[in-house]
Amino acid sequence: MSVTAPNVFDARPSGRVSAFLRRLRSGDEIAYVVTLTCALTILAITALLVFELYANSGQARHKFGWSFLTTSTWDPVVEQFGALPFIYGTVVTSALALLLGIPLGVGAAIFLAELAPTRISNALTFLIELLAAVPSVIFGLLGIFILVPALISLEPAIRAVLGWTPLFSGPFYGVSMLSAGVVLSVMIVPFIISISREVILAVPTEQREGALALGATKWETTWDVVIPFARKGIMGSIFLALARSLGETMAVTMVIGNEPKIHQSLFAPGYSIAAIIANEFAEAPGELYRGALIELGLVLFGLTIVINGLARMLVVSTTKKGAS
Repeated sequence: MSVTAPNVFDARPSGRVSAFLRRLRSGDEIAYVVTLTCALTILAITALLVFELYANSGQARHKFGWSFLTTSTWDPVVEQFGALPFIYGTVVTSALALLLGIPLGVGAAIFLAELAPTRISNALTFLIELLAAVPSVIFGLLGIFILVPALISLEPAIRAVLGWTPLFSGPFYGVSMLSAGVVLSVMIVPFIISISREVILAVPTEQREGALALGATKWETTWDVVIPFARKGIMGSIFLALARSLGETMAVTMVIGNEPKIHQSLFAPGYSIAAIIANEFAEAPGELYRGALIELGLVLFGLTIVINGLARMLVVSTTKKGAS
């Protein structure tokens, strides 16, 4: 009498394994792994960037500590370095660029999306997108040969209207924080217009038709219905413009004056973080000097994160108030 031995090694896969194999064959697991790898790669690159900046700025951090952020002396001869003038120049020029660029960009986006005929809107949008692709050094040249002479000719009119404020006092020689802010505003406007226009066009047609059916005018519909609906996307375009203005190098370097001092007046020259890194890193003679420049890069990275985080918190709080 023969007894059949039990088959210890069952060739049939279990339920979980068979389900995984089915998803693998259908492509779901492959797509999940590929997209997860892409997401983790971005995080890894960001972490590696922060690590390299932090590690290579160690000598400057150990010598100056937190005073690096609060002192204004930048003297490579005696190896005394302070980042405050460059932080000030970066924040002031970016704030001025946003102050000038947001109304112009959002207004142009509203016109192109809601009020302009289709042919004109498409043609102007194409030109604006081409403007966004212009290299920054071209904007710097335009700033030197067109904007700076124009601002010099407009100086008497500016002083007549705003000369009583300390922001427009002192001598004006053309290259200044004002010139850098205006150049930056021209550079960020195409980003605001392009993204805001797409967001406004994405607002459902039913929103417009409902407002018009209730007796609202075209402008009332745009201002009271379409713009609030597209607010988050418009704020996103402003964040992108802010990131561009904070890190801009060549155009700002060419028109800001490159003076490592803090001036109250916008007519005075200044310096930005990106500009000094571009100007001095290649010729920095010592480890401490290079470490200070690398720490400036770390400060710029942190400044970008902080400003964008504050802006994101502002959007969240505004959205919650609107929802309530």
